[in-house]
Amino acid sequence: MKQKYILTFPSYAIEEPITYNLVKSFDIKINILKAEIASGQEGNLLIEMQADEANIENGLKYLKKNNIECHLFSKQINFRKEDCVDCGACTAVCFTGALKMENTNWKLQFDAEKCVACGLCSKACPLRLFEIKISN
Repeated sequence: MKQKYILTFPSYAIEEPITYNLVKSFDIKINILKAEIASGQEGNLLIEMQADEANIENGLKYLKKNNIECHLFSKQINFRKEDCVDCGACTAVCFTGALKMENTNWKLQFDAEKCVACGLCSKACPLRLFEIKISN
């Protein structure tokens, strides 16, 4: 079984070797697709986990026990670009670089290929132009 997850680490959890423990204790193969982790700050990690279903389930329980939010990556973002005022608030929280300000005309650029649908832009946008859609 292979699945992608977004992990959100509280600032105090970066001292723990989380991914190492998933590999060593639960026999889960980890592929880190994107990471934004800094000392003293909340961190985000997009990973692909591969293992049998029971090991992944036990690994997810371990993450929850360590106060790490874990969300299955099965979402996409709908963005109402036509209503955007190009304030750039969303770019400050986009750890994948899917949202950037074009430096020649200061227009917001959205690259759906880079988006991991973490939802941080939805919270940051003052006009609420981002909507998370769950895909099946």
